[in-house]
Amino acid sequence: MRRLFPDPAELDDDALVAAYRCPPGRWLRMDFIASHDGAITVDGVSEGLGSPGDRRVFRTLRALADVVLVGHGTAAAEGYHPVLPGSAVGRLRESLGRTPSMPVAVVSRRASLDPAGALVADAVSPTILVTCGASDPDRRAALTAAGVDVLVCGDDDVDLPAALDALADRGLEQVTSEGGPQLLRTALTAGAVDELDLSLSPTLIGGETRLLDGALAGPVRLCLRQVLEEDGMLFTRYTVGGSNLP
Repeated sequence: MRRLFPDPAELDDDALVAAYRCPPGRWLRMDFIASHDGAITVDGVSEGLGSPGDRRVFRTLRALADVVLVGHGTAAAEGYHPVLPGSAVGRLRESLGRTPSMPVAVVSRRASLDPAGALVADAVSPTILVTCGASDPDRRAALTAAGVDVLVCGDDDVDLPAALDALADRGLEQVTSEGGPQLLRTALTAGAVDELDLSLSPTLIGGETRLLDGALAGPVRLCLRQVLEEDGMLFTRYTVGGSNLP
């Protein structure tokens, strides 16, 4: 892995961690991979766009986060599992002096999380459901009984800023969101995004799910902070709006 901007250099594992550290306090980073024509999946999943370097960056961002935030559709399509001790991410977290497990927070307006699924049943750090008052109360009760931390944020739809407040109240301030497009659009519209980490695969796909699933009210300005490269894959780091990195 090498840094192209700023200050070109070769990066070992420790330098890669340093390259992605966030400022202290509350911070929401959105992590995506996309082809050069904006597709974020191949045959419905992101794996076909990835590389060994992308997987290293992915593990690094998880290791630095307090919680992973993901939409239910993405979690289901990608077969999400909890972050466990002994996993690659867990070992990296432990090497950084962090707890080896971490919670995954799933956003679902309908509380669609399966209480018997691996993301719930196998979790060491309890999985969090972020939903709204319009969701089925019986589903919420079943998930609570299964050990899920259920956050009701908003009435008819999920209030993402309120959800980030609730996560921060639990000490989960550094949030890495891994999709999908609707969650990205919602977060940008709410002005809640501090950072976009976009891995650019040297690939053209066409006809697949795009980075954003609809128009924004207006352009969102990004400030380029970093570009890394490995095997033709570019790893870009932007801050959003007025957010600043040290």
